[in-house]
Amino acid sequence: MQVVITGGGGFLGAQLCRALLSRGSLENQKGDREPIEQILLVDQRFSGPIVEDRVSQVKVDISNRNELFDVLPAKRGVSFFHLASMVSGECEESFDDALRVNLDGGRNLFEAARRAGASSRVVFASSIACFGGEAMQGECHDRMKLTPQTTYGMTKVMCELLVNDHSRKGHFDGRSARLPTVIIRPGKPNAAASSWASGMFREPLHGQTCMLPIRRSQSHPMTGYRTVIESLMELHDLPKEDLGDDRAVGLPAMSVTPIQAAAVLRQVAAKRNLKLGEIVDDFQPRIQRIVDNWPTAIDGRRALRLGLPNVSSLEQVVDEYLDDFGNG
Repeated sequence: MQVVITGGGGFLGAQLCRALLSRGSLENQKGDREPIEQILLVDQRFSGPIVEDRVSQVKVDISNRNELFDVLPAKRGVSFFHLASMVSGECEESFDDALRVNLDGGRNLFEAARRAGASSRVVFASSIACFGGEAMQGECHDRMKLTPQTTYGMTKVMCELLVNDHSRKGHFDGRSARLPTVIIRPGKPNAAASSWASGMFREPLHGQTCMLPIRRSQSHPMTGYRTVIESLMELHDLPKEDLGDDRAVGLPAMSVTPIQAAAVLRQVAAKRNLKLGEIVDDFQPRIQRIVDNWPTAIDGRRALRLGLPNVSSLEQVVDEYLDDFGNG
């Protein structure tokens, strides 16, 4: 089996690549496990190579159809994990680029999967930013109407609908994972409006100050990166009959406030004898307005019924981050 990961130069793309190498196989549409023979990572930039004979990296702008088609395999039965995307804050600042990268880039990837035939699978990384507006009441679930109030969320909804329709027509076997905010991402903050969610853990854990742009009482759905990676692989392996005509599955999430995050940080710091950096209020109305348009709670029961993993405890997520990236 050949696997393609767009956004392969990013944090989740690299983590997914390593997890797939460790797992060694994926299920095909017949339910048989096939060994992973090659993984192609596609992105505009890479921080460094993954040294493994089965892995190759190629720098491509996914919004350039011809360029993308030139590097992607056209043979039958390829598995595509589409993670490449402009992030939320960037999309709000640049509408045209958001359409070019997120929407046109998604269309290009889906057409490449269509070229690879009905036996190919696509797993698309969507977002809880698909929800928003007056339709968003209480816990957001898979049957709730999608009325996003950000450009980022709109592009994710459009790609979810394309995945559904390509699957309905038999062009490929697609499924979308509607991701909560993923924590804790290592490295520097990015332009995502949810970047503070990782920063309020990451910076204090490394003895640095976190400038918090939102209210400390703000509740936000989050999950750990290990759970997301496992969910993407498990979603890939699900029989299409289990998904039906709605191929978008909302992953379970825990609702976390900065107040709760600070309490867990103190518990972990005491357990590991760490000196924490401070979380300092630096309220930014633009960021708060974006976050206000996102859900505060997610109903992930459909995902659990399908056999996808449940969310870990917040303390466990922090422990996993320190175990994996504690040296900074």
